[in-house]
Amino acid sequence: MKQSYHIAIVGATGTVGNELLSILNERNFPVSDITLLASERSVGESLDFQGKDIPVEILNNNSFENVDIAFFSAGSTVSKEFAPIAAKAGAVVIDNTSAFRMDKCIPLIVPEVNGDEIACFETKRIIANPNCSTIQMVMALHPLHESVGIKRIIVNTYQSVSGAGRKAIEELSKQTTSLFTGNDAEKNVFPHQIAFNCIPQIGAIDKNGISEEEYKMMHETKRILNDDRIEVFATTVRVPVFSGHAESINIEFESDMDIKEAAILLSDMPGVTVVDEPMKNNYPMPSSAIGNDDVYVGRIRKDPTVAHGLAMWVVSDNLRKGAALNAVQIAELLTQQYLDA
Repeated sequence: MKQSYHIAIVGATGTVGNELLSILNERNFPVSDITLLASERSVGESLDFQGKDIPVEILNNNSFENVDIAFFSAGSTVSKEFAPIAAKAGAVVIDNTSAFRMDKCIPLIVPEVNGDEIACFETKRIIANPNCSTIQMVMALHPLHESVGIKRIIVNTYQSVSGAGRKAIEELSKQTTSLFTGNDAEKNVFPHQIAFNCIPQIGAIDKNGISEEEYKMMHETKRILNDDRIEVFATTVRVPVFSGHAESINIEFESDMDIKEAAILLSDMPGVTVVDEPMKNNYPMPSSAIGNDDVYVGRIRKDPTVAHGLAMWVVSDNLRKGAALNAVQIAELLTQQYLDA
């Protein structure tokens, strides 16, 4: 096995790209060389990695020579064009966009849930990183589904603006300042004012009234949990929070699931922390998840309106476990078990 690897990051100057650099460094990933790639808008920029200023290069067809692992986080259009080029050049692509998530020949991986399925990456040398909201949800659902089986999931998300990128973060900040000073809130990223508001739409809405983000959650969940029988219905909402996604999840099980049993199963799940003392005002919130790797679960309670029903509240740092951390964990699995010298 190789001792270190040449890494490329496509979309290096974006929010997820920055987080990838940070996490690769934090986890002491064995990097021998690193290539930072972006569009022409980033010409002249450099980013710090392990105390060195690494220049950002323009992405092109020849960017992947000698690259072992290529992280993509620059939008699905870029991934569809350049991920196959990177794979053909010999790299393994870990793609953080929606470009390949529903391709049955490409594994869709959350390492703690279905890490074994990474073994089929050789077919196209591309591995898909799931949607940020899907990742945190399946981390909480997996141990419960393994125990008694899930019939139906109703999930409502409260998603921070960082999921839409740096310009979205700037828009929330500028709108907040403008409104406090009596000025109008200028809209560029979102179709409506986001400051002091909630927008019940993330992505385009289809003829059935389902948004792109809702579609992702509904279909990716079945793939990752490897069970097409599960019924999933999602409502995804953008909220005026800078970072950290929250979800209200209502679950109908095949048989009874005790609250205490659920808490134990969740506590035993790698990467999940239970914070559930509501009488003491102690439950997960986006502000407490930022900068942390785990998915946090609280407000676990029975739903008496349906047989075998349970509700819970799930929070995670969407830029870490929801994106960059999950991608790096996939790369760690590759280097530990699959990539030859």
